[in-house]
Parts: sequence; structure tokens; C-alpha cells
Amino acid sequence: MQLTRAADYGVRVMIHLASADTNPRSSLSELADAAEVSPAFLSKVLQRLVRSGLVASWRGKKGGFELLERGRCASLLDILQALDGVPELNICLLSGGCHRSPWCAAHPVWQEVQVRMRDTLSAATLEQLVLDTRARQASLSVGATGRSPGQAS
Repeated sequence: MQLTRAADYGVRVMIHLASADTNPRSSLSELADAAEVSPAFLSKVLQRLVRSGLVASWRGKKGGFELLERGRCASLLDILQALDGVPELNICLLSGGCHRSPWCAAHPVWQEVQVRMRDTLSAATLEQLVLDTRARQASLSVGATGRSPGQAS
């Protein structure tokens, strides 16, 4: 079980869009740089985010991509569902399951882990991820310079 590259890049882009302080609209090339991915691949990811109603796309000279209100309120679970869906821990959890599920002692464990993963993803909001990202970046700045940002030399 592993997130796809599309899911990873989609989360990166959503955090970047939600972090925008001045211009809420970002170009494909800006987003590709922020996500460290090729514009061609990211374009496909963004199309899925647009179709899901998390992001809007605008054409033209002042075009780009912008978070919609639904995107601003999104959780990691919402973002993953818009892209590839949430990975299933084991094939026995998929629709149709496994013929061993009724007597398999591991099955309830896989179910519990899957529920907890979904709960954790649901609790991780984009807003909180942005705050956490800013705090982590600030602590890295302090660690690199030995002083907090804005502190005089």
C-alpha cells in the first residue's frame, strides 16, 4: 500500500494553493516548481482536482489555478478521494472481499487499521497542514541562522 505520485503531488499543490498570501491564483509552472514535478504530469493531477470541485482553473493571461471554498475546507481524505481514492490496506477490504474474511483472524485488524487511517486522513485539514508547514519552515529558518526570522543580527 502506497500513495501514488499523483496523490503526493496533488497534496503538495493543494498546500501551496492554500498558502497563497497575496495572489490566490497560481500558474501551472509555478505549481510545478512548488511541487517539484513536471508541468505535463501536474496538469493531469490538476484536471482531477478541478473535476472534483476542489480547484478552479482560469484561462488566459491572468489565468491559473485557484482553490475553491470546498478545497479550502478539504481534508487529506477529500484530496486523496479526488485523485486516486484512499489506498486499501489489503485486498480483502475491497468490494467482494476475500472468501477467508469470515474466519481470518487478521481481517478485523486490517479493517481497524483502514478505519483509523481514514479517520486520521479526515482529521488532517488543509488549513492545519498550511499552519504546520509554516511552523516547520519557520523552525528550519531559526535552526539555519540561529535566530528567528525578523530578529536583528
